Amino acid sequence: MKILRIIYYLFIAVIIIIALLLVVSIFSITGNFKVMVVQSGSMEPAIHTGSIVVAKPAAEYKQGDIISFGKASKTKASVTHRINEIKEVNGVKSYVTKGDANNAPDLGETAQSEIIGKVLFSVPYAGYAVDTAKKPFGFMLIIVIPAVIIIYDELRKVKDEIIKIRAKKKEAKYGEKIKKESGEEAKEA
Repeated sequence: MKILRIIYYLFIAVIIIIALLLVVSIFSITGNFKVMVVQSGSMEPAIHTGSIVVAKPAAEYKQGDIISFGKASKTKASVTHRINEIKEVNGVKSYVTKGDANNAPDLGETAQSEIIGKVLFSVPYAGYAVDTAKKPFGFMLIIVIPAVIIIYDELRKVKDEIIKIRAKKKEAKYGEKIKKESGEEAKEA
């Protein structure tokens, strides 16, 4: 029974973490952090497909930094690649990026204004859960399954309490009956 309780709490914790990651990936976090899901294997093995990356704008970007850039929308995802080369023309920097698993650098250069931020860390494969939660069926699973489990658990606790209360009432009633009977016997003696 203890194992089931541990599994139950682990499951609830995972659901809560996924829900938080979902919210965080949709809205900006205080401190200008951005959470994104990696959609391709272009950064393997450094960052796996389905990972979540956390990026934050930096004052300066250096060659070798992993950055996320581009406009993320419903139809187009941002890109997370490594800075391969930095070019400067008339004091304006642009960055040539390349995925670690790609043979050649990206076709276009990335302007400073297009950079979302430098990748601080990634969480492997957590993006699959967040991506699933963004879909209607996945969102229902994130809300409905935990709600059903919590409601079931609470109803079970209420039922157990009702059984305990009834048992105490029966015990008290039975105790009074015994006292009355023993009191009558004492009077007869």
